Amino acid sequence: MRILLVEDDRRVAAALSSALTRRGYEVEHAATVAAALSAAPCDLVLLDLTLPDGDGTDLCRELRRRSSQLGIIAVTARGEERDRVLGLRLGADDYVVKPFSMVELQARIEAVLRRAANAAPERHLIEAGSVRIDVAARTVTVDGRAVTLTRKEFDVLLSLARQPGVAVPRDRILLDAWGTTWADRHTVEVHVGSLRGKLGDARLVETVRGVGYRLRDA
Repeated sequence: MRILLVEDDRRVAAALSSALTRRGYEVEHAATVAAALSAAPCDLVLLDLTLPDGDGTDLCRELRRRSSQLGIIAVTARGEERDRVLGLRLGADDYVVKPFSMVELQARIEAVLRRAANAAPERHLIEAGSVRIDVAARTVTVDGRAVTLTRKEFDVLLSLARQPGVAVPRDRILLDAWGTTWADRHTVEVHVGSLRGKLGDARLVETVRGVGYRLRDA
């Protein structure tokens, strides 16, 4: 899960980056509007509205113009009602006023990412190597053999199958299958173990040490 942190105060940025990294996010920091606009693609933007080379509200508008699916949370000291309303109208998904707790910010990040995931168009059929998933019917076959999965096992598999061949972090799997990253990570390991047994080939779901899991695409 990749977050772009747009914050001109380097001490605040360092503290936030450290806290988010400990929670499993990959964080890129941009201190200016120009740096934010040239940053690599991300899943969510934490956006300070007061920046040295421009107004964060204009940046918010441009980021939303570029992508309707990008999660944007304004994180700012501007706490007046008119500022909050303006930020939301320009495309921010949420608005957090400084000072705030990491518990609150984490909850808001998860809520925005869930909404973005639910709004994204879902393919009806996904194929990754020998695995075929009918998303609408919630059915799975391996080499044409029907596989019966529990609801959570299916959700874990679907989280991996959306990016076959790509290492999916445990927090991303938790968010997709359980709607939160606060669940015990051991839960993912247990469900992956059960999933491997039912798929009939443990090599289909590979462990990526220090990251998460990957569904083989061949």
